[in-house]
Amino acid sequence: MLPPADSLAPEWLVVPDDANDLASGVWPASAARDADGVLELAGVSAADLVRAYGTPLLVLDEDEVRGRARAFRNAFDRAAAEHGTTAQVYYAGKAFLSTTVARWVVDEGLRVDVCTGGELAVALAAGVAGAALGFHGNNKSTAELERAVQAGVGTIIVDSPIEIERLAAITARSGAVQRVLVRVISGVHAETHDFLATAHEDQKFGFPLAEAEQAVARIRELPGLDFAGLHCHIGSQIFGVAGFRESATRVLELHATLLEGGPVPQLNLGGGFGIAYTRDDDPAPIELLAGEIVSAVAEGCAARGIPVPALSFEPGRAIVGTAGVTLYEVGTTKDVTVESGGVRRYISVDGGMSDNPRTALYGAQFSARLASRVGAGEPQLSRVVGKHCESGDIVVDHEYLPADLVPGDLLAVPATGAYCTPLSSNYNHVPRPPVVAVRDGRSRVIVRGETIDDLLARDAGIDGAYAPEGEK
Repeated sequence: MLPPADSLAPEWLVVPDDANDLASGVWPASAARDADGVLELAGVSAADLVRAYGTPLLVLDEDEVRGRARAFRNAFDRAAAEHGTTAQVYYAGKAFLSTTVARWVVDEGLRVDVCTGGELAVALAAGVAGAALGFHGNNKSTAELERAVQAGVGTIIVDSPIEIERLAAITARSGAVQRVLVRVISGVHAETHDFLATAHEDQKFGFPLAEAEQAVARIRELPGLDFAGLHCHIGSQIFGVAGFRESATRVLELHATLLEGGPVPQLNLGGGFGIAYTRDDDPAPIELLAGEIVSAVAEGCAARGIPVPALSFEPGRAIVGTAGVTLYEVGTTKDVTVESGGVRRYISVDGGMSDNPRTALYGAQFSARLASRVGAGEPQLSRVVGKHCESGDIVVDHEYLPADLVPGDLLAVPATGAYCTPLSSNYNHVPRPPVVAVRDGRSRVIVRGETIDDLLARDAGIDGAYAPEGEK
C-alpha cells in the first residue's frame, strides 16, 4: 500500500479526486474524453492521431491559437481606445513558428516578431508582409540586417551601439530608411526563472536606461534610420501586472526626456504573459492584463503632461502554449523507494528532452494524463521521464497518475505549444517529431517529422565520403 500523501510530492501538488480529469485552463478548450475515455482534441481522438502519425507527436489546436490571438488583439485594442491611442500585438516567432501558424495569427490581426534570419525566412515564406514584422536579437549579423532592410521589415529593434552603426552602413549603401526601436533595460526584476528574466541589469539584451539617450541621439543623426520609439521586455511566463506597471513608469521617464529632442511615436512594453502548466498556476485574465497595463501607461503620461504613444505588446507563449498537447507511448514503468520511505513511479516514454527540454533547462513544471483510456487505479505519485541517457531527462517532474498505467498506454502532456518544438534537438540521434494541427474533427501535418534517414543524410562520412587521413 502506497502512502496517501507521499513525502516526495511538492506542497503545491494536491492528490486529485480523479487522476483522469482535465484541468480547465491547462488544456485546450476543445480537450475532452470520448465515450471510451480516450482523449479528444478538437474532435479528433488521441488514438486515431497516434495510429496516423505515431509518437511522440505534438498536436496543435488551431482554434485555440486563433481564439487566443483574437482575444489579445481585441483586449489591447479596447484598452488602447479607452485612452485615445492604438495598440499592436506581435506574435512571438520564437515560441513556435511555422508558415501555417504565421498565417493563422496574421489572419487574426496580429503582427509577427522574429529574431534570426531563419525566423525571418519562415515568416516571409508564409506571405507575412515585411511591414508587419518586428526583428529582435542581440547579435543580428550584417547579412540578416541586409535581408531585413531589403524585405521592408516594419521595425528593427536595435540592441547595441555596434548594431546601430551596422544598420546605418547598410541603409547608406541601399538608400533605404529603416524604422527602429531602441531596446532598453528597465531594471525591473520579473517574478520568473532567471533564464526568462530579460530586464535585469546584468544580461545581454538592450541598453541601460542611462545609456539609451545617447543611443537615440546617435540614431537621430543618421539619415538612414528613423527613430520610432522605445522597447522594453521584462521577461517571460509572468502572471501579474506589477512588474509591467513599474517598468512602464521607468521607461516613461526616458520617453518624456526624449520628446524634448523630437517625436517618440511608439512604446513597446513587451509581454511574456504566463500560461497555466499545472492546475496550481493562475495567470491573470487577458482583459485584466491589457486594461491595467495600458492604464498604467496612460496614468504615467498624464502625470508628465505628455500624450499617450502608440503601444505595442508581445504576449509570447500566451497565444500558442496552451494550444499544444504532446502525445507519447509508455515504454516502461517502475516504482522507486527512496531513503525517506516515499515511493515514486517512474514512467518512461518514447520522447523526452529532445522534444521538450524545458524541464531540464528551467525546472519547468508540466502536467500529464492517461490519453488512451480512463485509468481505474488510485492516483500514484509519478515522474514522466524520457528515453535519453541523462538523469535530468524529465518531461513531467511531479504528477499523480492512475496506478494501473502500463506499457503501451498513451500519455498526454498539455501546454507544450510554446518553446518545445523550437528548442527540440536530435540528442542521442532521436528524430524530432511531427506537428499536427487539429480542427473540426480533422487533422493535418503542418511540420513534418524527421526520420533516421534524415539524420543519416547529414553525416558526411556515409556512402564513401570519408577518406582516411592522408588520402584524397
